[in-house]
Amino acid sequence: MIEFSKELLALADEAEAALAGEFAHIAKVSHENTARVMAAFAEHRVDAACFAPTTGYGYDDRGRDVLDRIFADVMGAEAAFVRHSIVNGTHALTIGLFGLLRTGDVMLSLTGKPYDTLEEVIGIAGTPGNGSLADYGVEYRGVEMINGRELDYERIGEILRSEEGKRVKVCFIQRSKGYLNRKTLTVDEIGEAVRFVKSIRPDAFVVVDNCYGEFTETKEPPAVGADLAIGSLIKNPGGGMAETGGYLAGTAKAVELCSYRLTCPGIGLEVGATLGQNKHMFRGIFYAPHTVAEALKTAHFAAYIFRALGYAVEPAPEALRSDIIQTVITGSAEGLCAFCRGIQAGSPVDAYVTPEPWAMPGYRDQVIMAAGTFVQGASIELSADGPLRAPYTAFFQGGLTFESGRIGVLSAATEVLRTCNT
Repeated sequence: MIEFSKELLALADEAEAALAGEFAHIAKVSHENTARVMAAFAEHRVDAACFAPTTGYGYDDRGRDVLDRIFADVMGAEAAFVRHSIVNGTHALTIGLFGLLRTGDVMLSLTGKPYDTLEEVIGIAGTPGNGSLADYGVEYRGVEMINGRELDYERIGEILRSEEGKRVKVCFIQRSKGYLNRKTLTVDEIGEAVRFVKSIRPDAFVVVDNCYGEFTETKEPPAVGADLAIGSLIKNPGGGMAETGGYLAGTAKAVELCSYRLTCPGIGLEVGATLGQNKHMFRGIFYAPHTVAEALKTAHFAAYIFRALGYAVEPAPEALRSDIIQTVITGSAEGLCAFCRGIQAGSPVDAYVTPEPWAMPGYRDQVIMAAGTFVQGASIELSADGPLRAPYTAFFQGGLTFESGRIGVLSAATEVLRTCNT
Protein backbone atom coordinates (compact mmCIF):
# COMPACT_ATOMS: atom_id res chain seq x y z
CA MET A 1 0.00 0.00 0.00
CA ILE A 2 1.30 3.46 -0.94
CA GLU A 3 2.05 5.65 2.08
CA PHE A 4 1.16 9.35 1.86
CA SER A 5 2.17 12.08 4.26
CA LYS A 6 -0.36 13.51 6.69
CA GLU A 7 0.04 16.92 5.05
CA LEU A 8 -0.78 15.53 1.61
CA LEU A 9 -3.80 13.60 2.89
CA ALA A 10 -5.08 16.75 4.59
CA LEU A 11 -4.67 18.62 1.30
CA ALA A 12 -6.62 15.85 -0.47
CA ASP A 13 -9.52 16.21 1.96
CA GLU A 14 -9.44 19.98 1.48
CA ALA A 15 -9.53 19.51 -2.30
CA GLU A 16 -12.58 17.24 -2.24
CA ALA A 17 -14.49 19.65 0.00
CA ALA A 18 -13.56 22.65 -2.14
CA LEU A 19 -14.56 20.88 -5.36
CA ALA A 20 -18.05 19.81 -4.23
CA GLY A 21 -19.72 22.24 -6.62
CA GLU A 22 -17.65 21.09 -9.60
CA PHE A 23 -18.33 17.44 -8.76
CA ALA A 24 -22.08 18.14 -8.61
CA HIS A 25 -21.96 19.72 -12.08
CA ILE A 26 -20.09 16.69 -13.44
CA ALA A 27 -22.73 14.37 -11.99
CA LYS A 28 -25.49 16.38 -13.66
CA VAL A 29 -23.79 16.12 -17.06
CA SER A 30 -23.27 12.39 -16.55
CA HIS A 31 -26.98 11.88 -15.74
CA GLU A 32 -28.05 13.67 -18.93
CA ASN A 33 -25.54 11.84 -21.13
CA THR A 34 -26.49 8.48 -19.64
CA ALA A 35 -30.15 9.17 -20.38
CA ARG A 36 -29.26 9.95 -24.00
CA VAL A 37 -27.29 6.72 -24.36
CA MET A 38 -30.02 4.61 -22.79
CA ALA A 39 -32.67 6.20 -25.03
CA ALA A 40 -30.60 5.23 -28.07
CA PHE A 41 -30.23 1.66 -26.79
CA ALA A 42 -34.01 1.41 -26.36
CA GLU A 43 -34.78 3.07 -29.70
CA HIS A 44 -32.58 0.63 -31.62
CA ARG A 45 -33.69 -2.43 -29.66
CA VAL A 46 -30.38 -3.66 -28.32
CA ASP A 47 -30.56 -7.32 -27.35
CA ALA A 48 -28.23 -10.29 -26.91
CA ALA A 49 -28.25 -10.97 -30.65
CA CYS A 50 -26.34 -7.70 -31.12
CA PHE A 51 -23.37 -9.24 -29.31
CA ALA A 52 -23.06 -12.27 -31.62
CA PRO A 53 -19.72 -12.42 -33.48
CA THR A 54 -19.45 -12.57 -37.24
CA THR A 55 -16.54 -13.70 -39.41
CA GLY A 56 -15.38 -13.34 -42.98
CA TYR A 57 -17.19 -10.58 -44.83
CA GLY A 58 -19.46 -9.86 -41.88
CA TYR A 59 -22.56 -9.47 -44.04
CA ASP A 60 -25.78 -8.76 -42.10
CA ASP A 61 -23.98 -8.08 -38.82
CA ARG A 62 -26.93 -6.66 -36.91
CA GLY A 63 -24.89 -5.64 -33.87
CA ARG A 64 -22.44 -3.67 -35.99
CA ASP A 65 -25.22 -1.80 -37.76
CA VAL A 66 -27.14 -1.09 -34.54
CA LEU A 67 -24.00 0.23 -32.85
CA ASP A 68 -23.42 2.57 -35.79
CA ARG A 69 -26.93 3.98 -35.38
CA ILE A 70 -26.51 4.36 -31.63
CA PHE A 71 -23.29 6.34 -32.07
CA ALA A 72 -25.02 8.55 -34.65
CA ASP A 73 -27.88 9.29 -32.26
CA VAL A 74 -25.68 9.90 -29.24
CA MET A 75 -23.38 12.20 -31.23
CA GLY A 76 -26.27 14.14 -32.74
CA ALA A 77 -25.17 13.02 -36.21
CA GLU A 78 -26.94 11.75 -39.32
CA ALA A 79 -24.69 8.71 -39.61
CA ALA A 80 -21.69 7.04 -38.00
CA PHE A 81 -19.51 3.98 -38.07
CA VAL A 82 -17.67 2.27 -35.23
CA ARG A 83 -15.05 -0.38 -35.89
CA HIS A 84 -12.71 -2.39 -33.70
CA SER A 85 -10.33 -2.56 -36.69
CA ILE A 86 -9.48 1.15 -36.30
CA VAL A 87 -6.22 0.91 -34.37
CA ASN A 88 -6.09 4.37 -32.74
CA GLY A 89 -7.30 7.95 -32.97
CA THR A 90 -4.70 8.88 -35.60
CA HIS A 91 -5.90 6.01 -37.78
CA ALA A 92 -9.50 7.21 -37.43
CA LEU A 93 -8.45 10.75 -38.36
CA THR A 94 -6.49 9.43 -41.33
CA ILE A 95 -9.58 7.60 -42.59
CA GLY A 96 -11.55 10.83 -42.28
CA LEU A 97 -9.01 13.10 -43.99
CA PHE A 98 -8.25 10.72 -46.86
CA GLY A 99 -11.96 10.06 -47.24
CA LEU A 100 -12.77 13.73 -47.85
CA LEU A 101 -9.67 15.27 -49.46
CA ARG A 102 -8.58 14.95 -53.10
CA THR A 103 -5.65 16.10 -55.23
CA GLY A 104 -5.54 19.90 -55.40
CA ASP A 105 -7.60 20.37 -52.24
CA VAL A 106 -6.43 22.38 -49.25
CA MET A 107 -6.77 21.29 -45.64
CA LEU A 108 -7.03 24.33 -43.36
CA SER A 109 -6.43 23.82 -39.64
CA LEU A 110 -8.30 26.45 -37.63
CA THR A 111 -6.53 25.52 -34.39
CA GLY A 112 -2.89 25.68 -35.44
CA LYS A 113 -0.57 22.73 -35.82
CA PRO A 114 -2.38 19.45 -35.20
CA TYR A 115 -1.30 16.79 -32.74
CA ASP A 116 2.19 15.41 -33.38
CA THR A 117 1.09 12.06 -34.83
CA LEU A 118 -0.86 13.79 -37.62
CA GLU A 119 2.18 15.63 -38.98
CA GLU A 120 3.35 12.68 -41.07
CA VAL A 121 -0.21 11.92 -42.17
CA ILE A 122 -0.54 15.47 -43.50
CA GLY A 123 3.00 15.54 -44.88
CA ILE A 124 4.44 18.46 -42.89
CA ALA A 125 6.92 16.04 -41.35
CA GLY A 126 8.38 12.67 -42.22
CA THR A 127 9.82 11.27 -45.44
CA PRO A 128 8.37 12.35 -48.80
CA GLY A 129 6.83 9.39 -50.60
CA ASN A 130 5.48 7.71 -47.46
CA GLY A 131 1.87 8.05 -48.62
CA SER A 132 0.95 11.28 -46.85
CA LEU A 133 -1.75 13.68 -48.00
CA ALA A 134 0.99 15.87 -49.45
CA ASP A 135 2.15 12.96 -51.63
CA TYR A 136 -1.34 12.90 -53.12
CA GLY A 137 -1.31 16.61 -53.88
CA VAL A 138 -3.26 17.84 -50.87
CA GLU A 139 -1.95 21.12 -49.46
CA TYR A 140 -1.96 22.16 -45.82
CA ARG A 141 -2.47 25.56 -44.22
CA GLY A 142 -2.75 26.40 -40.54
CA VAL A 143 -3.94 29.39 -38.53
CA GLU A 144 -2.57 29.68 -35.01
CA MET A 145 -4.97 30.49 -32.19
CA ILE A 146 -4.71 33.95 -30.62
CA ASN A 147 -2.70 33.56 -27.40
CA GLY A 148 -3.65 29.89 -27.48
CA ARG A 149 -7.20 30.74 -26.44
CA GLU A 150 -9.28 32.07 -29.34
CA LEU A 151 -9.71 31.24 -33.01
CA ASP A 152 -8.30 33.92 -35.31
CA TYR A 153 -11.48 34.55 -37.28
CA GLU A 154 -9.99 37.50 -39.15
CA ARG A 155 -7.18 35.40 -40.61
CA ILE A 156 -9.42 32.38 -41.20
CA GLY A 157 -11.86 34.61 -43.09
CA GLU A 158 -9.06 36.09 -45.21
CA ILE A 159 -7.96 32.63 -46.31
CA LEU A 160 -11.46 31.34 -47.02
CA ARG A 161 -12.32 34.41 -49.10
CA SER A 162 -9.07 34.29 -51.10
CA GLU A 163 -8.51 32.57 -54.42
CA GLU A 164 -6.74 29.77 -52.56
CA GLY A 165 -9.70 29.54 -50.22
CA LYS A 166 -11.83 28.20 -53.05
CA ARG A 167 -9.75 25.03 -52.82
CA VAL A 168 -10.24 24.55 -49.07
CA LYS A 169 -12.13 21.28 -48.79
CA VAL A 170 -11.61 20.54 -45.08
CA CYS A 171 -11.53 22.99 -42.17
CA PHE A 172 -9.95 21.04 -39.33
CA ILE A 173 -10.55 21.68 -35.64
CA GLN A 174 -8.65 19.94 -32.87
CA ARG A 175 -10.97 20.19 -29.89
CA SER A 176 -8.40 19.26 -27.27
CA LYS A 177 -4.96 20.73 -26.68
CA GLY A 178 -2.80 17.80 -27.76
CA TYR A 179 0.78 18.52 -26.71
CA LEU A 180 0.22 22.28 -26.74
CA ASN A 181 -0.43 24.64 -23.85
CA ARG A 182 -3.63 25.95 -25.39
CA LYS A 183 -7.28 26.14 -24.46
CA THR A 184 -9.61 23.27 -25.23
CA LEU A 185 -12.62 24.36 -27.31
CA THR A 186 -16.14 23.94 -25.99
CA VAL A 187 -18.86 22.49 -28.20
CA ASP A 188 -20.50 25.93 -28.42
CA GLU A 189 -17.20 27.43 -29.60
CA ILE A 190 -16.95 24.70 -32.22
CA GLY A 191 -20.49 25.51 -33.30
CA GLU A 192 -19.54 29.17 -33.71
CA ALA A 193 -16.59 28.13 -35.89
CA VAL A 194 -18.82 25.90 -38.02
CA ARG A 195 -21.28 28.72 -38.62
CA PHE A 196 -18.46 31.10 -39.56
CA VAL A 197 -16.92 28.66 -42.04
CA LYS A 198 -20.25 27.75 -43.61
CA SER A 199 -21.18 31.42 -44.02
CA ILE A 200 -18.21 31.77 -46.37
CA ARG A 201 -17.71 28.25 -47.73
CA PRO A 202 -20.91 26.22 -47.27
CA ASP A 203 -19.44 23.38 -49.33
CA ALA A 204 -16.37 22.90 -47.10
CA PHE A 205 -16.32 20.05 -44.58
CA VAL A 206 -15.70 20.95 -40.94
CA VAL A 207 -13.87 18.04 -39.33
CA VAL A 208 -13.34 17.84 -35.56
CA ASP A 209 -10.71 15.76 -33.81
CA ASN A 210 -12.99 14.95 -30.87
CA CYS A 211 -10.48 12.86 -28.91
CA TYR A 212 -10.66 13.36 -25.13
CA GLY A 213 -13.81 15.49 -25.43
CA GLU A 214 -16.69 13.03 -25.68
CA PHE A 215 -19.28 13.15 -22.87
CA THR A 216 -17.62 16.04 -21.04
CA GLU A 217 -20.58 18.17 -22.16
CA THR A 218 -24.19 17.30 -22.96
CA LYS A 219 -23.75 17.56 -26.74
CA GLU A 220 -21.10 16.72 -29.33
CA PRO A 221 -19.76 18.61 -32.38
CA PRO A 222 -22.13 17.04 -34.97
CA ALA A 223 -25.03 18.43 -32.94
CA VAL A 224 -23.79 21.97 -33.67
CA GLY A 225 -23.16 21.41 -37.37
CA ALA A 226 -19.75 19.74 -37.67
CA ASP A 227 -19.61 17.50 -40.75
CA LEU A 228 -17.47 14.93 -38.98
CA ALA A 229 -16.34 14.16 -35.43
CA ILE A 230 -13.67 11.53 -34.98
CA GLY A 231 -12.31 9.71 -31.95
CA SER A 232 -10.79 6.63 -30.36
CA LEU A 233 -12.64 3.99 -28.35
CA ILE A 234 -9.77 3.56 -25.89
CA LYS A 235 -10.41 7.14 -24.87
CA ASN A 236 -13.74 8.52 -23.66
CA PRO A 237 -16.43 6.76 -25.73
CA GLY A 238 -15.10 3.27 -25.00
CA GLY A 239 -15.82 3.79 -21.31
CA GLY A 240 -12.82 1.71 -20.27
CA MET A 241 -14.52 -1.39 -21.69
CA ALA A 242 -13.67 -1.29 -25.43
CA GLU A 243 -10.39 -3.08 -26.08
CA THR A 244 -9.59 -1.19 -29.29
CA GLY A 245 -11.33 0.75 -32.05
CA GLY A 246 -12.49 4.14 -33.24
CA TYR A 247 -15.50 5.98 -34.64
CA LEU A 248 -16.46 8.63 -37.20
CA ALA A 249 -19.82 10.42 -36.90
CA GLY A 250 -21.35 13.26 -38.89
CA THR A 251 -23.35 14.03 -42.00
CA ALA A 252 -24.49 11.15 -44.18
CA LYS A 253 -22.39 12.47 -47.07
CA ALA A 254 -19.17 12.76 -45.08
CA VAL A 255 -19.61 9.39 -43.39
CA GLU A 256 -20.31 7.67 -46.72
CA LEU A 257 -17.15 9.11 -48.29
CA CYS A 258 -15.09 8.02 -45.29
CA SER A 259 -16.63 4.53 -45.39
CA TYR A 260 -15.10 4.08 -48.85
CA ARG A 261 -11.70 4.84 -47.36
CA LEU A 262 -12.37 2.42 -44.49
CA THR A 263 -13.02 -0.43 -46.94
CA CYS A 264 -13.30 0.43 -50.65
CA PRO A 265 -15.55 2.37 -53.04
CA GLY A 266 -18.83 0.61 -53.75
CA ILE A 267 -18.69 -1.50 -50.59
CA GLY A 268 -18.35 0.96 -47.71
CA LEU A 269 -20.10 -0.19 -44.53
CA GLU A 270 -21.72 -3.33 -45.96
CA VAL A 271 -18.89 -5.53 -44.69
CA GLY A 272 -16.67 -5.92 -41.66
CA ALA A 273 -16.66 -8.90 -39.33
CA THR A 274 -16.88 -7.97 -35.66
CA LEU A 275 -15.15 -11.13 -34.33
CA GLY A 276 -16.82 -10.94 -30.92
CA GLN A 277 -15.88 -7.32 -30.15
CA ASN A 278 -19.41 -5.91 -30.29
CA LYS A 279 -20.26 -6.50 -26.63
CA HIS A 280 -17.15 -4.61 -25.48
CA MET A 281 -18.09 -1.62 -27.64
CA PHE A 282 -21.77 -1.63 -26.63
CA ARG A 283 -20.82 -1.88 -22.98
CA GLY A 284 -18.19 0.82 -23.51
CA ILE A 285 -20.56 3.51 -24.73
CA PHE A 286 -23.02 2.50 -21.99
CA TYR A 287 -20.37 3.08 -19.31
CA ALA A 288 -18.81 6.10 -21.04
CA PRO A 289 -20.79 8.96 -19.42
CA HIS A 290 -20.03 7.66 -15.92
CA THR A 291 -16.40 6.77 -16.67
CA VAL A 292 -15.78 10.21 -18.19
CA ALA A 293 -17.32 11.77 -15.07
CA GLU A 294 -14.84 9.85 -12.90
CA ALA A 295 -11.96 11.03 -15.11
CA LEU A 296 -13.17 14.64 -14.89
CA LYS A 297 -13.34 14.49 -11.09
CA THR A 298 -9.80 13.10 -11.05
CA ALA A 299 -8.61 15.96 -13.31
CA HIS A 300 -10.16 18.62 -11.06
CA PHE A 301 -8.57 16.94 -8.05
CA ALA A 302 -5.14 16.86 -9.72
CA ALA A 303 -5.42 20.56 -10.61
CA TYR A 304 -6.23 21.47 -7.02
CA ILE A 305 -3.41 19.41 -5.52
CA PHE A 306 -0.67 20.58 -7.86
CA ARG A 307 -1.71 24.23 -7.83
CA ALA A 308 -1.59 24.09 -4.04
CA LEU A 309 1.93 22.68 -4.34
CA GLY A 310 2.98 25.69 -6.41
CA TYR A 311 2.76 24.38 -9.99
CA ALA A 312 1.06 26.08 -12.94
CA VAL A 313 -1.96 24.05 -14.04
CA GLU A 314 -4.43 24.30 -16.91
CA PRO A 315 -7.39 24.26 -16.58
CA ALA A 316 -7.74 25.71 -13.09
CA PRO A 317 -9.39 23.47 -10.46
CA GLU A 318 -12.62 25.47 -10.52
CA ALA A 319 -12.88 25.70 -14.34
CA LEU A 320 -15.53 23.77 -16.28
CA ARG A 321 -14.00 21.41 -18.80
CA SER A 322 -14.53 20.25 -22.37
CA ASP A 323 -11.97 17.44 -22.27
CA ILE A 324 -10.43 15.16 -19.68
CA ILE A 325 -6.86 16.46 -20.02
CA GLN A 326 -5.16 18.24 -17.13
CA THR A 327 -1.76 19.83 -17.64
CA VAL A 328 0.83 20.42 -14.96
CA ILE A 329 3.92 22.43 -15.90
CA THR A 330 6.71 20.72 -13.99
CA GLY A 331 9.48 23.04 -15.24
CA SER A 332 12.14 20.36 -15.66
CA ALA A 333 12.79 16.99 -17.26
CA GLU A 334 13.31 15.55 -13.78
CA GLY A 335 9.93 16.89 -12.64
CA LEU A 336 8.11 15.50 -15.68
CA CYS A 337 9.70 12.09 -15.26
CA ALA A 338 8.94 12.11 -11.53
CA PHE A 339 5.27 12.93 -12.23
CA CYS A 340 5.01 10.00 -14.63
CA ARG A 341 6.80 7.64 -12.24
CA GLY A 342 4.27 8.55 -9.56
CA ILE A 343 1.31 7.93 -11.84
CA GLN A 344 2.73 4.56 -12.84
CA ALA A 345 3.30 3.56 -9.22
CA GLY A 346 -0.28 4.54 -8.41
CA SER A 347 -1.82 2.45 -11.21
CA PRO A 348 -3.58 -0.93 -10.95
CA VAL A 349 -1.44 -2.60 -13.65
CA ASP A 350 2.37 -2.55 -13.95
CA ALA A 351 2.74 -0.46 -10.80
CA TYR A 352 6.24 -1.92 -10.37
CA VAL A 353 7.43 -0.57 -13.75
CA THR A 354 9.53 2.61 -14.05
CA PRO A 355 8.64 4.62 -17.18
CA GLU A 356 11.53 6.06 -19.19
CA PRO A 357 11.60 8.57 -22.08
CA TRP A 358 11.93 7.07 -25.56
CA ALA A 359 11.75 7.98 -29.23
CA MET A 360 8.13 7.04 -29.76
CA PRO A 361 7.05 6.61 -33.43
CA GLY A 362 5.20 9.66 -34.76
CA TYR A 363 6.64 12.16 -32.26
CA ARG A 364 9.36 14.77 -32.80
CA ASP A 365 10.75 14.66 -29.25
CA GLN A 366 11.39 11.89 -26.81
CA VAL A 367 8.19 11.13 -24.92
CA ILE A 368 7.66 9.66 -21.48
CA MET A 369 4.44 7.80 -20.86
CA ALA A 370 2.93 6.33 -17.71
CA ALA A 371 0.00 4.01 -18.25
CA GLY A 372 -0.68 1.20 -15.83
CA THR A 373 -3.77 0.24 -17.78
CA PHE A 374 -5.86 -2.85 -18.46
CA VAL A 375 -5.94 -1.90 -22.16
CA GLN A 376 -2.61 -0.91 -23.65
CA GLY A 377 -2.47 2.84 -24.26
CA ALA A 378 -6.00 3.48 -23.00
CA SER A 379 -6.08 7.19 -22.14
CA ILE A 380 -9.45 6.94 -20.38
CA GLU A 381 -7.63 4.91 -17.76
CA LEU A 382 -5.21 6.68 -15.44
CA SER A 383 -2.29 7.86 -17.55
CA ALA A 384 0.18 10.69 -17.98
CA ASP A 385 2.64 11.58 -20.68
CA GLY A 386 4.55 14.43 -22.19
CA PRO A 387 7.36 15.32 -24.59
CA LEU A 388 10.76 16.13 -23.14
CA ARG A 389 10.77 19.74 -24.22
CA ALA A 390 10.35 23.00 -22.30
CA PRO A 391 8.34 23.82 -20.24
CA TYR A 392 8.16 20.07 -19.48
CA THR A 393 4.41 19.78 -19.26
CA ALA A 394 2.77 16.66 -17.89
CA PHE A 395 -0.44 15.84 -19.76
CA PHE A 396 -2.58 13.89 -17.32
CA GLN A 397 -5.88 12.20 -18.05
CA GLY A 398 -8.23 9.41 -17.13
CA GLY A 399 -9.17 7.40 -14.10
CA LEU A 400 -11.73 4.59 -14.33
CA THR A 401 -12.81 5.44 -10.79
CA PHE A 402 -12.25 8.61 -8.81
CA GLU A 403 -11.05 6.57 -5.85
CA SER A 404 -8.22 5.00 -7.85
CA GLY A 405 -7.51 8.27 -9.66
CA ARG A 406 -7.13 10.01 -6.31
CA ILE A 407 -4.48 7.50 -5.29
CA GLY A 408 -2.64 8.03 -8.58
CA VAL A 409 -2.61 11.81 -8.17
CA LEU A 410 -1.33 11.60 -4.60
CA SER A 411 1.33 9.13 -5.75
CA ALA A 412 2.45 11.59 -8.45
CA ALA A 413 2.56 14.44 -5.94
CA THR A 414 4.62 12.33 -3.52
CA GLU A 415 7.18 11.43 -6.21
CA VAL A 416 7.46 15.01 -7.49
CA LEU A 417 7.99 16.35 -3.97
CA ARG A 418 10.59 13.68 -3.26
CA THR A 419 12.47 14.34 -6.52
CA CYS A 420 12.24 18.13 -6.83
CA ASN A 421 12.63 19.10 -3.19
CA THR A 422 15.92 17.27 -2.62
